[in-house]
Amino acid sequence: MQPLCDPAQDRVVKQVPLPPHRPLDNDLMFPAKNQGKPDWKLIKEHLEREGRIAKKEVIKLVSMANKIFKNEGGLIHLSDPLTVVGDIHGQFYDFLKILDVGGNPESQKYVFLGDYVDRGPFSIEVLILLYSLKINYPRTIYMLRGNHECRQLTSFFNFMDECKYKYDQELYDVFMDSFDNLPLACIINNQFIALHGGISPELRNVADVNLVERFREPPKNGLFCDILWADPVDNDDGICEGQFRINEVRGCSYFYGMEAVSRFLERNKLISVIRAHEAQLEGYKMHRWDGGQDFPMVITIFSAPNYCDVYNNKGAVIKFKNNDLNIQQYNYSQHPYLLPNFMDIFTWSIPFVAEKVTEVLFHIIQPRDGEAMDEIVDEDDIAKFKELVGDQQHKNKDVFLKSKIKFVFRMMQIQKGLRQQSESLVQTKGACPDNRIPKTLLDSIKDSNGAFQTAKMADSINEKRPGLSQ
Repeated sequence: MQPLCDPAQDRVVKQVPLPPHRPLDNDLMFPAKNQGKPDWKLIKEHLEREGRIAKKEVIKLVSMANKIFKNEGGLIHLSDPLTVVGDIHGQFYDFLKILDVGGNPESQKYVFLGDYVDRGPFSIEVLILLYSLKINYPRTIYMLRGNHECRQLTSFFNFMDECKYKYDQELYDVFMDSFDNLPLACIINNQFIALHGGISPELRNVADVNLVERFREPPKNGLFCDILWADPVDNDDGICEGQFRINEVRGCSYFYGMEAVSRFLERNKLISVIRAHEAQLEGYKMHRWDGGQDFPMVITIFSAPNYCDVYNNKGAVIKFKNNDLNIQQYNYSQHPYLLPNFMDIFTWSIPFVAEKVTEVLFHIIQPRDGEAMDEIVDEDDIAKFKELVGDQQHKNKDVFLKSKIKFVFRMMQIQKGLRQQSESLVQTKGACPDNRIPKTLLDSIKDSNGAFQTAKMADSINEKRPGLSQ
């Protein structure tokens, strides 16, 4: 696709390539030489340059992928060589790094543990490329469901807004229906179970995963919920009262500890649980609870570096080869800037334009002798002004003029405040694309040496499942 023209050669950041000027053509996206499959390399290049895909082509991609998902079981069995990927959360340009670090998808097997969407601003691009890879390599690219692949969270966070901004409600519904088809867990080398959240009191045998009715919105409790939402206890000894205890951080599901995991692994003759679901400073965490084990009972992998553009964490993937497990870390990649909450340039400019208009109006109507307007108008002034405007025949011209100037001066101050607030939002937006971390805490993050812990604490409220009793 030809890029947009730049006849004036006045682009401020010239090293950023010009984006394609129109969506990718259907004949290029689904070339005859590919036997109807999408050209994932061309799609990857097009999206990397901020190109768009037409809605009908996206729906076609999703439909093709759905046929594959529906034929897969809730529990899939894989063997190495294999790359395991944790949360991506709409960080498309970091996803491109994952494909470099994890290995060429043409020859490398992948399993993704869910949470492809929300928080980051490029969830649709992540899904388009993932679905294109799945269609091309249905036996080597596998996608599991995460807790964010549901209607409840995507409407609470920013994926629904992204769909409406870039396409419409219909495409959002198409993706939601597609998420209902995703598998829930996989067994790797007959030694590891990989899933998004963790184990459950109802998960005695790995075959129980296939008994879950997965083609629906995840419920508020039960095995389906726990697979997506459960967490290991966050302590050094792995002690958890009663094996499982209520997960008050998430507002649903459970915490599980060493005893529950040990019994589950022993029953199913497995070595370890591999899961995602939690941001980690180094991109991963080995839960070595008893201290004497050669291998950790639980491994958490998180693949979204500098999560929410704030956490300052590394991303990581797990690479299996010849029964060996290796962790590969990477730092975040720069990505194109977007205004907060997919705001358009006109909406963004309103506070600036309004401030300038009131400034001009103030200078037009102020007295010629340059009378100072230090006094701030109060509610009585505004009421008096309205009364005077409504009774033109009996108004006092001097009082009217002074009241009008005071009123405009006050409006000018208000508009200045709105403009400063808008500027502050734009400046801190880079710290939270979905605007979910409180602004009052973002300022402390920028100068904090412990940025990860500060961000995680500020963001903890967003770890709880929305819509449930607090």
